[in-house]
Amino acid sequence: MRNVVWLISGYAAVSLLTLVAVIVFRHDATMVTTAVWIRSTIVAASSLLTLFFAVRAARGDRRMLLRLRVVTAVMLVAIVVIIALPGTFPLWLKFEQGICGLLLLAVVVQINRRRAVRP
Repeated sequence: MRNVVWLISGYAAVSLLTLVAVIVFRHDATMVTTAVWIRSTIVAASSLLTLFFAVRAARGDRRMLLRLRVVTAVMLVAIVVIIALPGTFPLWLKFEQGICGLLLLAVVVQINRRRAVRP
C-alpha cells in the first residue's frame, strides 16, 4: 500500500503544479481557457482528497480502500475521455492528464489485484 500512497502523492504533485502553471499563464488565452481553469482546479482538489483516502486506506481503513478503488477508477475513465475528446483542451493539458492517467492506472491495478489464495 506504500506504493499506492507514493503514486497518488505523485499524482497530487503533478496536479498542483499544473494548477500553478495555469495561474502563471492565466493571461495567455490559447494556453489557459475556461475549461482548463475548471478542469485543473477540480483535478487538484480531487487529487488531495484521493491522497487522504490512500493514507487512511494504508492505515487499514477498509471503507477508505473502497472509496479509493471507486474514485481512482472513475478519475481514470474521466482522464481517458479528456484525452480522447478532440479540441476540448490544449495539447499540453492532455499531456499532463496522460501522466496523471498513467499514475492512476498503476494505482487501479495495484489496489484491485486479488491476493493469491494458498491451498
